[in-house]
Amino acid sequence: MHDLLDHLTPFVARICAPIALADGPDATQEALIAVFGALRTLRDPEALYGWVRAIAVREAVRTARRAARAHPAELADVPERGDPQLAADIDDVLARLSPDHRAVLVLRDIEGLDEEAAAAVLGVPPGTAKSRLHRARTSFRKAWSS
Repeated sequence: MHDLLDHLTPFVARICAPIALADGPDATQEALIAVFGALRTLRDPEALYGWVRAIAVREAVRTARRAARAHPAELADVPERGDPQLAADIDDVLARLSPDHRAVLVLRDIEGLDEEAAAAVLGVPPGTAKSRLHRARTSFRKAWSS
């Protein structure tokens, strides 16, 4: 189990960090706990990475939503349009997206999954994943270029 944990931790962290942002380590830990708790239910060892990816995304989104509820952004803390802070850093731009939008961006643009596979991991219909991706990319571009 220790070897498996050492092997999976970087993979899970790479998925959780851009979705859960500052809470990435917490999301990684929650995902690894969920993986080990459900490891006996894995029917096909060949599907390990896909199965772990789905759990990691689910836990990262859950952690990000919980953090957003706990620390809502103050309107005064949101930079004005044209403020260079908005485009200064990719992490800053990602932080302004919802957890669902960050998740679909990570799966499509970082993990390289197609729309159908990303939809399956997110547990939504392909059309929903496609529309979230479109909105996420549009929001990202606006925040980046402003």
